[in-house]
Amino acid sequence: QVQLVESGGGLVQAGVSLRLSCAVSGRTVSSAAMGWFRQAPGKDREFVAAVSFSDTATFYADSVKGRFTISRDNAKNTVYLQMNSLKPEDTGVYYCAVYHSGFIYSQNSFNYWGQGTQVTVSS
Repeated sequence: QVQLVESGGGLVQAGVSLRLSCAVSGRTVSSAAMGWFRQAPGKDREFVAAVSFSDTATFYADSVKGRFTISRDNAKNTVYLQMNSLKPEDTGVYYCAVYHSGFIYSQNSFNYWGQGTQVTVSS
């Protein structure tokens, strides 16, 4: 059974950094493309970042490009999202997910999800 557990969220002021972690069990992260999504209150869940299974490519939403970095530690079977220069519009529940197939920017292409971690950025 594949399980993903996100952590690292919190309430922070604009401009600071946070690092989210996603601990995975039941699946080796080194053999899968992984992604992060977020959902703001009253909005649909949206793509944030993804990394290919071979780490040869990373993908970012335009809104986070240059501020967020996705990475993984294969020894810990964990995926990270380093978030710098946080803005109030980054507020939301952040989810990590395991890619299955299809368009990597679409949540429909991911088949295992964590429960999410709340990030709140105050102005």
